[in-house]
Amino acid sequence: MIRDSYLFTSESVSEGHPDKVSDRISDAIVDKFLAVDPASRVAVETLTTTNRVVLAGEVRGPESITKGSMEQTARNVVKKIGYEQDGFHWKKMNVEVHVHGQSGDIAMGVDASGNKDEGAGDQGIMFGYATDETENLMPATLDFSHKILKSMADERHGSAIKELGPDSKSQVTLQYVNGKPVRATSVVVSTQHSAETNQERVREIVLPHIENILPDGWIPAADELYINPTGQFIIGGPDGDVGLTGRKIIVDTYGGAAQHGGGAFSGKDPTKVDRSAAYATRYLAKNIVAAGFAHRCSIQLAYAIGVSKPLSLYVDFHQTGNVDPAKLEKLLSEVMDLSPRGIREHLGLNRPIYERTAAYGHFGRDPEEDGGFSWEKLDLVDVLKSEF
Repeated sequence: MIRDSYLFTSESVSEGHPDKVSDRISDAIVDKFLAVDPASRVAVETLTTTNRVVLAGEVRGPESITKGSMEQTARNVVKKIGYEQDGFHWKKMNVEVHVHGQSGDIAMGVDASGNKDEGAGDQGIMFGYATDETENLMPATLDFSHKILKSMADERHGSAIKELGPDSKSQVTLQYVNGKPVRATSVVVSTQHSAETNQERVREIVLPHIENILPDGWIPAADELYINPTGQFIIGGPDGDVGLTGRKIIVDTYGGAAQHGGGAFSGKDPTKVDRSAAYATRYLAKNIVAAGFAHRCSIQLAYAIGVSKPLSLYVDFHQTGNVDPAKLEKLLSEVMDLSPRGIREHLGLNRPIYERTAAYGHFGRDPEEDGGFSWEKLDLVDVLKSEF
């Protein structure tokens, strides 16, 4: 039985959240390698804490990218985010780089050789999802949460208002009726601010961003707008809490509205199916919903390390579909090569396009001219429609 009325909540975190600082540094390292050699292999994790950044992982790529250049990349990322605080400063922080060459055992299983196609970099399951409740076919709770924080960050970077810091979080709860969102019942925004900024001023700065993002008439009652509910948020970012790559996988994907295979994206080159196959499943699910085959669609892929073909492909319409999912599963394998190599080539993933994905979601973004967010394109809609 499908519930006809319920509340659902998703959260987002800003580019200055300690985990997102780590994600962005890791993805900037991926971009650095791919910009020089698109065939580079990268798996780099980042830890951030009080005036300290630690990089660790394995790579295979151009020797011109040294530990010193990776350190400078980390500093550049932190500077762009805007951290120039006593406890976390792009210039003063200590950066350790513990990055070594890729394991020969992994390379042997994954690389193409002879008649063997390139295999998956690891076993795993990946999910993609789309819903027609928003124009970008994303869950509305997460879409609004991302956009509130992105709006605040744009103002912080581009205006004279500098009272808020880089670290912030949002959470939006919507009421759903007959499967569609109709209003917000509560909104939470917590944001780092200067010691001189009082809570009344914080609310004054934040409230317009909520009002501008939510649809007309959706603003909840004043007592359900929780802006810095703890009362003070001066110490933030990696100085306030340790950050690690890959700890915000629900924020990165669908805000809890869909299943997740468990693999993180950031710090991984596109031969890793944790990343590339998750992008492919979103791409397929989005085109299916845009084609009008269902109001909601989830897709699962599964892989084995060293094996090129997916072990399984599953389509779920959540009881909202109007075509045969089994027929569609067969068709999807025909319209897109779902091997790791096929995905990378179809979506053009061997490019330096990943640092920009590290905050405000990997999905629901606009495709960009240089190939960024290519998995958000709707270029399969006509092909799918022609088969049904």
